[in-house]
This record gives sequence, C-alpha cells and structure tokens, in this order.
Amino acid sequence: MDSQEKFEKYETLLRDWNARINLVGPSTLDDARIRHINDSKQLAKYLEPGTSVIDLGAGAGFPGVVLAIMGFDVICVESIAKKCAFLDELKKELDLPNLTVINDRVENFVPKLKPNATQNTVFTARAFAPLVKIFDMTFSARLPYILLKGEAIMPEIMIARKKYEFDAKLIPSETGPGFIAKIDNLRPLKNRPF
Repeated sequence: MDSQEKFEKYETLLRDWNARINLVGPSTLDDARIRHINDSKQLAKYLEPGTSVIDLGAGAGFPGVVLAIMGFDVICVESIAKKCAFLDELKKELDLPNLTVINDRVENFVPKLKPNATQNTVFTARAFAPLVKIFDMTFSARLPYILLKGEAIMPEIMIARKKYEFDAKLIPSETGPGFIAKIDNLRPLKNRPF
C-alpha cells in the first residue's frame, strides 16, 4: 500500500471510528483531507530527514500518524484509552512499524525520556493545550517544538513569555487561518526558578 492509499484508508477508518467515539468534530469529516491530513502534512517540510517526532495528546493521530505515513519515526502520546485503541488500529491497518502508541499522560511520559535517546527529536501537537501548559509539561526534555496552532497564537505566546524565554517563528498555515509555530531554546525566566 503506497502513502496515497494509506491516507485514503486513514480517512475511512476515521469516519468509521468517529461514529463510535469522538475523535474529530463531525462537521470536519466532509473535508478531512484538507482540514486534518493536509494540515498535518505541511509540518514535514520543516523537519529534517531522520527527525523523530513525539506527538503530544495525539487524539485522532493528527499530526503524528500523518507524519508516520510520510516516513518519520513517531511516538503518539495519548491519555485516553479509546483513542489509543484507534491509533493502534491505524498502526496495524496502515502497516506503520515506525509508529509507537503510548497510553499515558504527557506530564508522566516526558520525565521518562532518556536524554541520549532524544537526539534529533521534536515535540509536536495539534489542538492539544495552550503553549504555557505544553511548556510546563515538557520543559524537562529540552526539545524543540513544531506545533500546529490557531490564529490566536499571539496571546498564548504573551502568556508563556511571563514564565519562559524562547525563540519562536510563526509560519502561516497553508490550509487555514492558523500557524505553524517553531519554538526552540526554551528556558525559564531567571526570576522564575524551577
């Protein structure tokens, strides 16, 4: 099965499972290819070949499963067991040996990461949490981020800057009004010790 066939099968499985458990808003299923798959695909152009990806709060697998179909090694971290069952089904049905599904909370999973095992690794997320909460849960790993965020990203950045310093580059999304947020060099403000 080539990647095009995998994306088509992904859409079919998404529709089937969404009728049973809430994975995505039902109104977004009519244009799932653009709203979900193509939105996630655009991250690939900002990832170096060989980059490993940790998808935080993976939900229905956007962007993690999409990036796995595109050949990246991906760990999807999801706390809800039903959603993990869907991700496991995708792994099996789409033949994705480069996809690992972890049923755990992000704040429990991240401290278990071994520093030498995270070289050339980035965090990603889509519709997961505000920036400051993402940083609070993942700061200890000291990894860069490439996040799909909505058009209200600036207030999130301003709130996060009250607690952290970081470099941020916002790239307009090709599929809607939001942004790709590339964030690196995250560090706590000097007057906010951890």
